[in-house]
Amino acid sequence: MNQLVGKKPEHEAIYSEVKELILFGEVAPGQPLTIHGLANLIGAGVTPVREAIRRLTAEGALESLENRRVAVPKMTVEKLQQIQLVRLSVEPALAELGAKKCSKSDFSELERLDGLVDQAIQNGDIRRYLEANYRFHFTLYEKADAQILQRITESLWLQIGPSLRVNCGRFGTSNLVDQHQEAISALRNGDMDGVKQAFEGDIQQGMDFVRQALDE
Repeated sequence: MNQLVGKKPEHEAIYSEVKELILFGEVAPGQPLTIHGLANLIGAGVTPVREAIRRLTAEGALESLENRRVAVPKMTVEKLQQIQLVRLSVEPALAELGAKKCSKSDFSELERLDGLVDQAIQNGDIRRYLEANYRFHFTLYEKADAQILQRITESLWLQIGPSLRVNCGRFGTSNLVDQHQEAISALRNGDMDGVKQAFEGDIQQGMDFVRQALDE
């Protein structure tokens, strides 16, 4: 089981494991899944996997199909537009709230995570890029202690992650521009507007990257 899950109650650990499969694009959009198939994939019992599927379906990360199967929903232009609208409204504000509570040790952790993002881009390691990018954003978001905003953001990342993985596989990571350094520099300078602008640019880049395939 993924070591990032950590020590949690079994049902929470299984939920996190299935969530990360979706979040980091290990399950392709439209790919049918069954409870038993997922249970075998992650080496877990059927009951906690069933509960994880129920929760993730309620969060919009999965949709129900016939014959008790589920799938990651396919992305559409209309859905992407809505996701972009909410992300650009919520996440820069969440980043600003988190930035106001950051310490020097938090700056160092963000620098470390940004280094992992850069390394993954250089190596063309899509899974590690998606994971490190997620950890960077949510390390700052969690500092905000704004649970409603964070839940909204988590749901949107679950919906966009699989499509981002597909596009990275199609176009590679070489064209991705890491804008995290601008955010970190703004953080160190206490420039909250700079933090918001850097996150807006980073989010817009990711959304444009997904739209690139939908427009073709």
